[in-house]
Amino acid sequence: MAVVLEGGCRVSEMREGASVVEGTLRIWNRIGRATGAQAISLRVMEFAPGLSPGIRNDDCDEILYVLDCELGNPVSHEVSTTRVSGWVNALIDGHSYDIDGDTGIYLRPRETLAINNSGPDPIVLVSSQCPDPDRAPRFVRETTAPSAGPSSAAHPPLIRLADRPAQPTADRWYRVLVNEEIGSTQVTQFVGSIPPGRAPDHFHNYEEVLFILKGAGRMWAGETNTPVAPGSCIYLPKGQVHCVENTGSDELRLLGAFYPAGSPSVRYDV
Repeated sequence: MAVVLEGGCRVSEMREGASVVEGTLRIWNRIGRATGAQAISLRVMEFAPGLSPGIRNDDCDEILYVLDCELGNPVSHEVSTTRVSGWVNALIDGHSYDIDGDTGIYLRPRETLAINNSGPDPIVLVSSQCPDPDRAPRFVRETTAPSAGPSSAAHPPLIRLADRPAQPTADRWYRVLVNEEIGSTQVTQFVGSIPPGRAPDHFHNYEEVLFILKGAGRMWAGETNTPVAPGSCIYLPKGQVHCVENTGSDELRLLGAFYPAGSPSVRYDV
């Protein structure tokens, strides 16, 4: 069951509650206007083997992240190079792209995404839409086949975590995947690493969603807190004082997205 902390900070699990099912695709809506967010969403999308239905993006920027079963070495800042390409493809408006684990995907307004999963296991993508359209998913079928023509995108829509430089901030680091370099001026997607311990409380001038990729800790919002673990989905309202505490002995790694776009290094201590 979702836990609501001070200021409307919300923590839930990735597969809790009812899901939307269409063909090989199952969607859990974790965060959005329906749960108190102003303009950002977070949903978990599980694609079983086979060709999924197309899912049409709305008039918003959508960023996705392909989950991987392996993460890297926190000391060297290395990340997994495990590849799932060759048996999983993203079809964006019919154009086919091999998918790697630990990869960000930028879906432009009104583009359609389908997943062709020829492997034996489901794969999971974490999605954020900005601004949240606050409506049921729009499933379509006309663009689920590969197109013969070239993509019209000005920038490649996929970027691997391993290809992005680590930006150090004190005793932690982050890597930006989707931002204006990829074409999104609305939202920023990043992966961050938090060492054991608790950082100072701080706040941001944007709405943020977090997804815990690795490690164990506690989400603090003001004086309230709750445990978090891999799969925890977190909503942080704009201006909410918070911190993520790493209660383990290894790194805690998280996926973040925030709206409006900017730099993950900008924060205001209290």
